[in-house]
Amino acid sequence: MACVDADGLFLKIDVCDYGRNSDGRVFRRSSLGITLENNALDIPEPKVLPGWENKDKCPHYFVADEAFPLKTNIMRPFPKRSLNKERRIYNYRCSRARRIVECSFGMLVSKFRLFEQPIGCKVETAETLIKAACVLHNFIRIKEAVFSTPSHPSTINSMGYQNIEDQGIRPTRAEERNRDFLCDYFVLDEGKVPWQDNFS
Repeated sequence: MACVDADGLFLKIDVCDYGRNSDGRVFRRSSLGITLENNALDIPEPKVLPGWENKDKCPHYFVADEAFPLKTNIMRPFPKRSLNKERRIYNYRCSRARRIVECSFGMLVSKFRLFEQPIGCKVETAETLIKAACVLHNFIRIKEAVFSTPSHPSTINSMGYQNIEDQGIRPTRAEERNRDFLCDYFVLDEGKVPWQDNFS
C-alpha cells in the first residue's frame, strides 16, 4: 500500500501485510493510517478553494477508493447506489486523481521487472527489495525532473474489497459535508474541468 504525490513519488509505503486482508484493514494497521487517525500527521491547515474566496475553507485530503473510510482528510467516492449527475462528476474527479497511484505502481513495475512475477525469496528479503525499489523509483523520478506545478503546493514531506461502510464504520456528518462541499465545487465554473460532463 502506498501514498504518492501528484508527481508519482512514493511518500509513504506499507509492505508485508497479508494479501488476503482488505485494503481498509491494511490501511487501519499501517503507520499512515495510525498517524492520520491520531492527528499526528503534519497536514496543512484548511484553505479556501480557488474562486471560492467567500466560502468555507476546505481541508487537505488524501484521495482513496471505496475500500477506505470517509474521513476529514480522506475523500472517497460516493456509493454507486446513490449517484446523481453531480455525484458522478465528483466520483470521476476522484478517479482521475487516484490514477496517479496506479501510474506510480505501473512505473515501478516497468522499471523493476522482478515485480512482473512472484518474488522467489524470503519474506524479509522481498520486503527489503520492495522498499529499495520505491526509493530508487523516487530517485529516478527526481533525476528525470518531470514534475507538475501545483498552484497549491503541499507542505507534507515524509518519506520513509471490502467496503468500509459495510463493515460498520460510518462517516460523521461533518465528513459527509466535506465531500458534499467538494461535490458542489466540482460542478460550478470555479472548480470544473471542461471535459468532466462527458464522463458523468
